[in-house]
This record gives sequence, C-alpha cells and structure tokens, in this order.
Amino acid sequence: MSTTIPSLVSSNLSLKPSFPHRRQPLTSTRVQAYRPQFTRNLIGFSPKTLRFPLVKRFAKNDDESGGGAVVGLDEAEKEARGQSTMPERFRYLAKEAPDPPLRWPWFIVLAFLIYAWRAVLFELSNWRNAAFGIVRFIGYILKYALAVVYRFIGNPITFSIRCIEDLLYSIRAFYSWIINCAPVPDLTTIILLASVVLAVAEAVVPNCISSQPYVLTVSGLIGYAAVRGFISEPLFWTLLLGIYGFSKFIKRRDDVSSAMPVAAVLAAVGEPWVRVLVIISYMALAIYQYSKMLSEGKQVEEVGTLERRLPIPLLLAALAIGLRIAAKWAGNRHLTWMIV
Repeated sequence: MSTTIPSLVSSNLSLKPSFPHRRQPLTSTRVQAYRPQFTRNLIGFSPKTLRFPLVKRFAKNDDESGGGAVVGLDEAEKEARGQSTMPERFRYLAKEAPDPPLRWPWFIVLAFLIYAWRAVLFELSNWRNAAFGIVRFIGYILKYALAVVYRFIGNPITFSIRCIEDLLYSIRAFYSWIINCAPVPDLTTIILLASVVLAVAEAVVPNCISSQPYVLTVSGLIGYAAVRGFISEPLFWTLLLGIYGFSKFIKRRDDVSSAMPVAAVLAAVGEPWVRVLVIISYMALAIYQYSKMLSEGKQVEEVGTLERRLPIPLLLAALAIGLRIAAKWAGNRHLTWMIV
C-alpha cells in the first residue's frame, strides 16, 4: 500500500477536516524518507560574534513589499531569522503588546509643581510688599516736597484758600438771606426810583446806560454795602464823589451822564427826603442840559439798532424778588400738603 507522507515542514497548512469514507485515488508515488539534516547555521543563531546593542531595536515585517523582508534588523539577525513560516492570518497575533503607561512619574512632577507654585506665591507676596513699600516711599517724598514748597509760598496759598472759602460762605449767606428775609417792598421801591433816574438820563442822552455798565455796577455794590453796614457813611459819600469825578474828568462825559450813577444810588438807598431832593435836582439838571442843547442847535440823536443793556444792580434786585416769592410760595405749598 502506497501512501503519501506529507512534508513535515510546510508553509501552507490546511485546516479542513478529513473524513474516512472519502478515499483518494491511489497513485504511484515514492516514499520520501525523512532525513533530518543538521546544519551549522540554525535559526536564531549566527556563526558571527554575538553583539548586544545598547538600544533595543524593533523589527516589523514589510508586507507591502511582497517579499516579507524584515526591516529594522542588521544583516546577522536577518540571516538568523530567515523567512518567517508563520501564516499570514496569524501574524497579527505575534505583534508585541504595548507596555502599560507609567503614571507614577507624574506624581513626582505634580509634587514639584505644587512646591514651585508655593514658591511663586511667596515671591508674589514679597513683590506686593515691595511695591507697597515703594509707593509709601514715593508718598513720603511728595509730602516732603510739598512741605518744602509750603515753607516758602505757604502764606499766599493759605490766604488764597481763605479768600475763596470766605467768598463761598458769603455767597451762601447772601442766598440764604434772600430766600429767608428779602424785603420785597423795599426792593420794588428801589427798582422804581432807580428806573425813574435812568429813564430821565436816557431821554436826554441816549445810550448813556449802555455806555457805562461797569460804573453802574460799582455804584450798585457801593449802595448795597452802605445799606448792610459794611462801609461807613463818610466813605460812602467819598466813593460816590470819586465815581462822579471819574466820569466827568477822566471819561469826559456830560453832566447828566456823569451824575446818573450817583443820582440812581441816592434815589435807591437814601432817606425819603434825600430821594425826593435827588430826583428833583436830577430832573432839573436834565431839563437845563436839554434846553442848552436846543439853544446851541444840537438835536437829540436817534437811537436805531444799538444794543440796550439792563443794569446789573436792577437785574439782581429783580432776581432777589423772584427768588423770595418763589420760596415763599413753595413753602406755603409744602405746608398745605403736610396739613392735607
């Protein structure tokens, strides 16, 4: 009976089961005796001197090239390995499993990071203290410089501050006086009598009010100071005489224009008999000058589009009356609301 003994070393193994009831046709085949041959060049060994590389080398099969060549090994290892006899479908099982990742070095790094962050916070706190110290030092220097400057010009600065403070307190006190106890009848009388004098002067000499607004303002302030008792009576008369001399001899104005500020102040704040005397005298002066101008052939100039300015003292008096009446009305309304 002739049988075929398959080769022990085969590159293609068949996993199909063989059944006994199927018989293959017999062919005349010679039995090949198995003769093991021993060679010096065994798999995994090389006749060359063994070398141990310092760096581990990894090898992979180059399947894409078709020849199954080993890549990454030296010539001796290639000769030792030879052609791999593992079937293609089992080669993925021979791949080296990756090593599990090492996590314990991260704990060491974390400890160093915590220590470094603590050092950073400590340094930041030191920098903050240093910055505050620098700011305090600069503040001390500025204070010293201010003290040096104040040593030389401190008195003028102090005087200026006190003047500004006194001015603010005076404005506040004046406003409070207007709101609380502004004499509305007296202010109304002042406005009427001063307006009479100004109207007479404007009828004789047109634009005499608009041509000297500052003189009228100074005259009004002098009259207010005399009424409140800030200046004495002799000083009051001296200032009025100086205003008349300024308008008459320096500004070279006529008698009616020069006497208008003085007559308006006396008619506004003087005694009753002084008011009557001043108004009558000023009207007589205006009639005399007008008749003199007519005798000389001069005509009164017609006022066209010239701007007319309201005197500041009369404007302030009217504003005081309005504030007083408005405050009184608001107070009455508030009390009425509280009662209701």
